Amino acid sequence: MLSHERSLPLYAGGLVVGIALLRLTPRVGSRLISVGSGLATGGALATVVCGLAWRGGVPNPLVRGDLAFNLADLAIGLGVAVLIVGSLLHGWANRGRLHEPV
Repeated sequence: MLSHERSLPLYAGGLVVGIALLRLTPRVGSRLISVGSGLATGGALATVVCGLAWRGGVPNPLVRGDLAFNLADLAIGLGVAVLIVGSLLHGWANRGRLHEPV
């Protein structure tokens, strides 16, 4: 099984982004954005927990050629993709409100 070291600032950044997503997502009111946020946050928090729990770094049990990754990496990638699509769809559905003052 392969693994890779990650720095403490990277773990802290993942934690901050995860908390921010959890705090801000309910304000949008989109289920698709909530799903993407949950996936990305879950992956980020899983990476933080794994990185702090294992001495050799985050384990990457899934290997495809020269690429090694784990389920948390997949959750982050899928969550970000769903967040982008959800944001675009939500923006398009509410495009009339985009010029309202904040």
